[in-house]
Amino acid sequence: IRNEVMELYREDVVKSIGAVCRFTSTYRSIEEQNEIYARGRTKLFDSNGKRLGIVTKAKGGQSYHQYGLAFDFCLISKGAASWDTMVDYDKDGKSDWREVASIFKAKGYEWGGEWKFRDFPHIQKTFGYTTKQLLEKYKSRDTFVENGITYVNL
Repeated sequence: IRNEVMELYREDVVKSIGAVCRFTSTYRSIEEQNEIYARGRTKLFDSNGKRLGIVTKAKGGQSYHQYGLAFDFCLISKGAASWDTMVDYDKDGKSDWREVASIFKAKGYEWGGEWKFRDFPHIQKTFGYTTKQLLEKYKSRDTFVENGITYVNL
């Protein structure tokens, strides 16, 4: 979906909201996902002693990130990341985050901001597959390698 996401970003997002997005997380390995899942559970503190909170409900293999079908984003304002989901940089009366989500939803993507466990930065395209089905494809080696990353065949 990389090319589709970039085309939507360049052609629709930038022109619609007049702001810049940063993709903060795209593909994640199962190991990376397990590390994120551990935060706030078995890994309680960062290297500076700061208490960590739970970041995700998905273990490795249970996120569309592991299959290259999800990305997280934020908006950029004055060169810095903005996680303010209500911001309206283009002053059109609509949250820019919701505008970005609407653009992708119109093309068959799902937005985590509409889930019970809200994940505002998250957008994914499932192609009708559950993560359980994708993990089975991965385990059965129904895969291909591109740029050193193993993806499942859809």
